[in-house]
Amino acid sequence: MTSSTWHSARLRYSTAALLTASVLVLTACNEGNNPPGSDPTSASASASTSASVTPSPTPTPSAAYKPADAKGKAQNVPVPVLPEAAKAETKEGAMAFAGYWFNLLSYGYETGDLAPLNGVTSSSCGPCDKAKQVIHAWHSEGRWLVGGKVAAVATSTTFNKSADATYQVAVQARQTSLTYMRQDGSVARSDPQPDDTGNLLFVAYENGTWRLSDIGKIVG
Repeated sequence: MTSSTWHSARLRYSTAALLTASVLVLTACNEGNNPPGSDPTSASASASTSASVTPSPTPTPSAAYKPADAKGKAQNVPVPVLPEAAKAETKEGAMAFAGYWFNLLSYGYETGDLAPLNGVTSSSCGPCDKAKQVIHAWHSEGRWLVGGKVAAVATSTTFNKSADATYQVAVQARQTSLTYMRQDGSVARSDPQPDDTGNLLFVAYENGTWRLSDIGKIVG
């Protein structure tokens, strides 16, 4: 999808385009739990001391990342890191932030942990709330999601600041196939990988950081 296609397309506010339609019709609810994770295992160091030699500390191994599968939730999922470019109020910074936002959304799908996403998303973003409700519901009472990773595969912006101090960033997003797992390990449903979606993000640079104000689906 080209930049001209994005900016000439009709924008429709509905549920977030980053979600497949089938996700939004799910009705699971209740309080969510973060997926189990294990702390890095500390290796015990045993070294004989002497007057002239100071033993070096034994390195602490990093806990291995394990994606979710039919047997259980994802473990030790690394939290996305804000790109250096996304720290500046520039065209490159706006696009880098847009990609980072989708990385945080993907992290939420995988872990159920929405704190990082909430930290850079306005509470007034309705489509965002709908997406988070689905994620929250499917990480409750032992349920979990397999797949569903989201990524921004292309971004574009004119970097024109609007009257409300927001910039518009068009994003082509891609989400992998998604399987919904019940607590007992049975499959509630499986959704194939959907077509890429066109999304228009409204982002603002406030107090030295970017925040997502709203998101819409580009259709037509």
